[in-house]
Amino acid sequence: MSSKQSGTHRVAAIVGPYLSGKTSLLESILFKASAIKRKGNVKQANMTGDGSVEAKTRQMSTEVNIASFEYLGDGWTILDCPGAVELSQETRNALMVVDMAIVVVEPDTEKVQTVAPLLKFLDLYNIPHIIFLNKIEVAQTGVRATLDALQTFSAHPLVMREIPIRSGGVITGHIDIVSERAFEWHEGKPSSLVQLPEDCIDREAQERNEMLESLADFNDDLLEELLEDIKPSTEEIYDNIVRDVQENLIVPVFFGSGEQDFAITRLLKALRHESPGVEKVVERLDISGGDGPAALVFKTLHAGHAGRLSLVRVLSGTIDDGMTLAENRVSGIYRIFGQKFDKCPQAKIGEVVALGRLDDVNTGDVITAGAGVTSVGADVLPPMYAMAIHVDNPADEVRLMGALNKLIDEDPSLGFENSEDTNDLLLLGQGELHLSLAVEKMQNRFSVAVKMTPPKTAYKETIQKPTSIHARHKKQSGGHGEFGDVHIDIKPLPRGSGFEFSDSITGGAVPKKYIPAVEAGVREALMTGPLGYPVIDLAVTLTDGQHHNVDSSEMAFRKAAGQAIREGLAACNPVLLEPIFAVDVSLPSEFSSKVQRLISGRRGQILGFDAKPDWEGWDVVSVHIPEAEMHDLIIELRSMTLGVGTFTKQFDHLQEQRGK
Repeated sequence: MSSKQSGTHRVAAIVGPYLSGKTSLLESILFKASAIKRKGNVKQANMTGDGSVEAKTRQMSTEVNIASFEYLGDGWTILDCPGAVELSQETRNALMVVDMAIVVVEPDTEKVQTVAPLLKFLDLYNIPHIIFLNKIEVAQTGVRATLDALQTFSAHPLVMREIPIRSGGVITGHIDIVSERAFEWHEGKPSSLVQLPEDCIDREAQERNEMLESLADFNDDLLEELLEDIKPSTEEIYDNIVRDVQENLIVPVFFGSGEQDFAITRLLKALRHESPGVEKVVERLDISGGDGPAALVFKTLHAGHAGRLSLVRVLSGTIDDGMTLAENRVSGIYRIFGQKFDKCPQAKIGEVVALGRLDDVNTGDVITAGAGVTSVGADVLPPMYAMAIHVDNPADEVRLMGALNKLIDEDPSLGFENSEDTNDLLLLGQGELHLSLAVEKMQNRFSVAVKMTPPKTAYKETIQKPTSIHARHKKQSGGHGEFGDVHIDIKPLPRGSGFEFSDSITGGAVPKKYIPAVEAGVREALMTGPLGYPVIDLAVTLTDGQHHNVDSSEMAFRKAAGQAIREGLAACNPVLLEPIFAVDVSLPSEFSSKVQRLISGRRGQILGFDAKPDWEGWDVVSVHIPEAEMHDLIIELRSMTLGVGTFTKQFDHLQEQRGK
């Protein structure tokens, strides 16, 4: 096997935690590949990525940045993904189409925990990846110590591909432990080949042996050579690395600096030689379709005058403008470089392009020339945070629904719902940042201004003792009057019983035709009890009453029943019920004691602890928490767990509100 992977256009994603330097790394890669003439920077807001209004305002990635280019005759697309944990759906969707992921991590053992969920996702979907320790010029931890800390979160062995050369306590270059050549870095200039430093010889030999032992775990011939003290050739080692990386058996570890352009060419060469081709994506996702045109949608974009665009990776064949895919006619093909969309006549296998006007196609769909679609997208993250939204201008109500639907089309981890209990229109998402960005996009892209307020809690009321009540509605105002007279019994029911209505009328005291009106009046009055909330878990029985042959009517008995309920409930010892949610909190074990304090501070009850399956060093804490305490739980949880804590929730029961 050749150490150079050739073939179709390839795609790599740059992923990693917020502030790890991903977009600066993209800029450096594009510069080294001669795709741009000069590097931009965050402060001047002139980088290839982060070109949206929201990204420039916040000086952070708010959506995937895309850049396609050629490097040494090979076609490449880099997907620079946002690092904020609240925007991880965007990252997950993009990762589904890539050949290789570059996991950018700061060399600091106190921060490596932040990459754990990302490594777990890559392992779950069997996506080949390498680790790039960025900002090496300001490293807080040694390369080996960082690698050892990261190994805890990886299902595959992390294999160091190089070791640092230090001078005066500062990393000034690297030694490639396969070729055993040393390189000295120069800011703004190519690295230079230098003599292997004597003080690095022993360490290089040790790290090389560890690398070979890791490779030998997947190759019996190499293992036999090591046991017989036969030194494998450099070409043989490279072939083993290429095969193992492409099969996602090992994870190579490199280091450098996107800001200083250190070791970026080394990274590009590793991508060029070790990344598999699009056929591995097809195999990984178990997609069948032959050689005809097929593509996977990893993002949907509403691009103003350009309309609805589907960002896709071509998995097989060639897509031509005007072609019909999934019963939709392609209206425009665009290659993407930052904020530039250049129209082209066709897209070939492996390429990333935007396809216009595929209105019936969604993110995660595999589209072909045949009818129908297959969905293979990443699981959609459940909502963690909600805010009630209100338009500034009532005339925007209709446009608001259109804007919300477009935002959710772009980002499936957003959602909205009308709360039947509180009448709030709730915007749902992953956190405060996520919803704030959605509101900004509504204003910037769709000219719909909304305000956000905390959602109301869906309290209920019930009663604690029975009562009997008599009420009469009588009104005379000329002509026919209004007359209705009812006797009702009210009694509590067990929790969860809801509402029951019955009657024991005899002798026609209340004619049968008016009994449904009595029930309607009762139900209407129960919508707002003495404490201001809907009343549940009670039974109402109509026992007696009177009627007038002329003045009685359905409306009169409805009003009489409502009056009886309002007077009677006050005498039944009403009590407030609050919703209680069953919540499973997932977090690293080292933070479990902090979460206990967090839960108790929110009037929660801890039910138990369990180890999180297949997550070494993680716990799942099962708790009950009142809905009133859930609103900003995810914000505080992330704050105390370096951003990695999460939870799932579902309504469990109602209980009497206890003191706060």
